[in-house]
Amino acid sequence: MSGTLFYLIGASGSGKDSLLEGCRAQLKMDDRICVAHRYITRAPGIGGENHVHLSEAEFALRIELGMFAMHWDSHGYRYGIGAEVDQWLDAGANVVINGSREYLPVALGLYDELVPILVDVPAERLRARLTTRGRETAAEIERRLARHEAMVAALPPDVLKISNDGPLEAGVAALVALLRQHSWLPTDHSG
Repeated sequence: MSGTLFYLIGASGSGKDSLLEGCRAQLKMDDRICVAHRYITRAPGIGGENHVHLSEAEFALRIELGMFAMHWDSHGYRYGIGAEVDQWLDAGANVVINGSREYLPVALGLYDELVPILVDVPAERLRARLTTRGRETAAEIERRLARHEAMVAALPPDVLKISNDGPLEAGVAALVALLRQHSWLPTDHSG
C-alpha cells in the first residue's frame, strides 16, 4: 500500500505557495492527500510559504541523521522535505510537495510513484508578479525567466501541467481536480 507523491514545480512567482494553501483549505479527509511543509534555512516571514525554519546547523544535522527524504540548495537557501513523507506514503496517503525543478531528476529516481506537476504561467505574467514582489532587480528577474524557460524545455514530456494565469480560485480548483484524478485510493472491500 503506497500513495502517490505529487511533485509541484514552477518558476518563482508562479503561485505554488498560494495554490498549496488553497488545496489545504479544499481537500477533504476522503481525498487522502497531505500537503507537506518544507524545511528551509530562510527566515520566517520572507516569502509567502508557511515553512519550517531551520538554521544552517540544524539543517546539516538533519541531513546527517537521515531526517530528510529529499534536500537541495537553491538561491542561497537550503530546502528539505522531511522523511515523514515516506511514512505517509507507506500508510497509503497521497502527498503533495513543493519541489525544485533542478532536483526533479533525482526525485524521479527516488520515487516510483512520483507525479510531476508544472504550474504554468506565461513569461509576461511572471515578470509582472516578480516585479510587484520587489525582491529582485530587473536583470535578476530576466535571468530567472530565462532559466525557467530552459528548465521547462528540458522537462520530461509526461509532466502534468496546470495554468495559474487567471484567478487564484481557478488555479486551486484545477490543482485539486488534478490531484484527485491522479491519486491512489484504496479499494473498498467492505461490502
